[in-house]
Amino acid sequence: MAPVGQITQPTARLDALARARQRAALLPDCLAEARRVANTVIAGWHGRRKRGIGETFWQFRPYVEGESLSRIDWRRSARDDSLYVRDREWEAAHTIWLWADRSPSMLYKSDAALVGKESRALVIMLALAEILSRSGERIGCPGIMEPVASRNAAERLALALAHEPGKTGMPDLGRIGRMSDVVLISDFLDEAEAIETVIGPAARRGIRGHVIEVSDPAEESFPFAGRTEFRDPETGRKLVAGRAETIASDYRRAWLARREALSQSVRRLGWSFLSHSTDRLASEALAAAHGRLSGIPAASRAGSA
Repeated sequence: MAPVGQITQPTARLDALARARQRAALLPDCLAEARRVANTVIAGWHGRRKRGIGETFWQFRPYVEGESLSRIDWRRSARDDSLYVRDREWEAAHTIWLWADRSPSMLYKSDAALVGKESRALVIMLALAEILSRSGERIGCPGIMEPVASRNAAERLALALAHEPGKTGMPDLGRIGRMSDVVLISDFLDEAEAIETVIGPAARRGIRGHVIEVSDPAEESFPFAGRTEFRDPETGRKLVAGRAETIASDYRRAWLARREALSQSVRRLGWSFLSHSTDRLASEALAAAHGRLSGIPAASRAGSA
């Protein structure tokens, strides 16, 4: 038996194989859910027209909390009880690179969550691919799928993921060109400095980026009490707390400080940041992410209201 904190090489290979099989089985359901969520989000938006110069008005859409009040069209909003903003065409043709973390930590799911973190990340990624591909955008996934301009890009991406053994860690952004957007979806439990090392060079090359932090509600609220054993899914290390409730306050402060450090690091590079909890609807994160890709400001926490 391997000591605590170590995993033998055969065991690691078996764990990786099991995770790959689990993910392959999960993807068809994620794709179906992604299409449902995408249809829900765009139902009231009338889709998005082809790319233009970014100044031409083409539709009204519901106001999202956190956007600038100057974007609200008060005359249109006066017609009913809802607030509306004037939406514009996207500025130019981009390649959109989508990436969802599939590290072991993403498998975590507490009783308070609707789904696991990996499942939610995949749904958001595939739903974005569905919406963007309908508008003629080129969709790629770093290290998994080269960009394609196809209306079935979400299905092709799901198929590519199902046949990929599963890589851990942040993706390689070195081959991504300037006229691109990158969407990274993860729990981002690494140190902010390590994450900045990956996205910093891309940001300095002029690549626009969007970071979506996916978390489980238990990771933030720390609802544990009594004797509790915690295990790091990445390393296997264990920590036993005799009375878990005594460390709850310190844990919550550390958790929020980690998120704030990540948020500041990302924004300092000119990228956008939003946080999404798996006890919220996937459509909330999708709408916020779509707004960021459209250049529309949004609340930093998707569905926090």
